[in-house]
Amino acid sequence: MVKKKQTFEEAMKRLESIVKELEDGELPLEKALELFSEGISLSKFCQSSLEEAEQRIMILTSGEGGKVSLKDSDA
Repeated sequence: MVKKKQTFEEAMKRLESIVKELEDGELPLEKALELFSEGISLSKFCQSSLEEAEQRIMILTSGEGGKVSLKDSDA
């Protein structure tokens, strides 16, 4: 089964769920460590997504001759 690419919003929702579970403090240590590890991965994914969005906004707002245009950030 192939998992579809996770969106920023899905990752944030899962991260919020993990934080809540960890804050409740009712998890066994092993489960807490697993969730913590997943949370770190999700946090890195979200940070990367935000950085990409920031780059796109910078490109969008710095068009030539005052024109607003969106260029591929990979260029």
